[in-house]
Amino acid sequence: MLTHLHVKNLALIRETEIEFTEGLNILTGETGAGKSLVIGSVNLALGGKFSREMLRPGADYALAELVFTAEEEKLAERLKQLDVFPEEGQVIISRKLMDGRSVNKINGETVTLARLKEVSSLLIDVHGQHEHQSLLQKKKHLEILDAFGAGELKSVKKELGETYRRWKDLKKELSEARTDEDARLREISLLEFEVDEIEKAGVEPGEDERLEQRYQKMINARRIAEAVATAYALTGYEEAEGAGSSLGRALRELQGAASCDGELSALVEQLTELDGLLNDFNRDLSEYRSGLEFEEAEFAETEERLNQLNYLKARYGKTLDEVLAYEKKQQERLELLKNYDEYVAGLEKRLTETEKELAKLCGTVTTIRKKAAGDLCGKIRSHLVDLNFLNAEFEMHFEELSEYTAQGKDDVEFRISTNPGEPLRPLMKVASGGELSRIMLAIKTVLADRDEIETVIFDEIDVGISGRTAQKVSEKMMLMGKTRQVICITHLAQIAAMADSHYRIEKHVEQCETHTAVRRLSREESVQELARILGGAEITDAVVKNAEEMKKLAENCKSQEQTGKQG
Repeated sequence: MLTHLHVKNLALIRETEIEFTEGLNILTGETGAGKSLVIGSVNLALGGKFSREMLRPGADYALAELVFTAEEEKLAERLKQLDVFPEEGQVIISRKLMDGRSVNKINGETVTLARLKEVSSLLIDVHGQHEHQSLLQKKKHLEILDAFGAGELKSVKKELGETYRRWKDLKKELSEARTDEDARLREISLLEFEVDEIEKAGVEPGEDERLEQRYQKMINARRIAEAVATAYALTGYEEAEGAGSSLGRALRELQGAASCDGELSALVEQLTELDGLLNDFNRDLSEYRSGLEFEEAEFAETEERLNQLNYLKARYGKTLDEVLAYEKKQQERLELLKNYDEYVAGLEKRLTETEKELAKLCGTVTTIRKKAAGDLCGKIRSHLVDLNFLNAEFEMHFEELSEYTAQGKDDVEFRISTNPGEPLRPLMKVASGGELSRIMLAIKTVLADRDEIETVIFDEIDVGISGRTAQKVSEKMMLMGKTRQVICITHLAQIAAMADSHYRIEKHVEQCETHTAVRRLSREESVQELARILGGAEITDAVVKNAEEMKKLAENCKSQEQTGKQG
């Protein structure tokens, strides 16, 4: 639900804030007061186009900010899927608009305009004269029908979408498989060469690492051999200066002394242990030293094998594991191409089976849609009669598409006849702007209990209507306001009287500057505003009395609706 609108430096608006409530929120005001600016501000905040002329004279930037409550679990989950997490149950959308650019934010985080539009589409639905034009698009008609029939359609459409994607993938695979014979033979020849090259190499996992280690030892063998020989001599027993020889002499001297003093026995044991450790070390070093000896032929062989393995890695994968994985993949492809006819036949069979499944699901979806369309159009016709389409016929026309889609094969379109004897025709060929707004209102009323968007805004819903029709429109707006938040700008007293919250848009001149402000009216002020709408330039006592009666009638209507629901 939209709870707060903050606008700054937009055309006549210097700065204003509106606190919206649940139910039906009505905005009224004199011509030129800036009523369209309020909806314009909302549209800008939601990602609408901004031009330099919209900026208040003398201002460097304009700001449009919306605060929504998002406590409903389903909405919070859908927002979460877009990485938007309500803070204290709120989502704040703002746009700072400057010359040639804008800064868009959701809960203080800068986002792209596309992202802002995607998120806002879950929170609010704006219907102005331009938005009503979407009703002329056939794609919109299918969306409306599927929203109405979502209960039965949801699971079937999900299965349909998955089957369609499988069918499309199989078609692509079959198309790629049906290459000409020469191309197939060329690919077989290449695959055989690659597989043979890897097989003949006799690659073993980790072999390159072991050989590289051995190779590095070989090319550094002289330096390593000199160091090892020196270490061996310094720690050995062969030279008098070797640590082993010195340690041996020290041990013999200490053993002789220990026979005279038993306290030296512990030290003899320690030195004996050191002598053993050094002896073991010297023996291991000797073995390592002998391992450094190799023939030139062995060096050349190791270098050649490393070059072979590096060539394979450069051509078929970064590691030997990847080279072996590539060999396996190419071997499988080779087997497939050698059994080409069997492979293609298998693909054709799977495609045929999947297409049969797809056709069946499309048929099921069409059946559900046609049943839902009959129910939907019947309900819309009923509401259209209330909205002064007294002899209107309203149906949904079905045609079958030539190709499958993820939505099925239905091409649907709303068709209407507004006068007796006239054939049903597409909306775009019949309805005017004012009629489209009433048709959209009828549709929205039908979908009120099924639509998941909590806030809907209507601008110029009352174009071209008056009298009984205006009264019926107000009742529809009131009914919609029972299940969601409705915000409406109107110039008709019948609609304004039905407001749960009534706001007046006013134009003031201060210090030679004109600015627009919005304030919420009390019940008494609301009656006075109704009188202004009814009376025009002169507001007489009779006009005020008429306004009071209109307000009471609206309150009685809402009360009866509430009583009827409780009953």
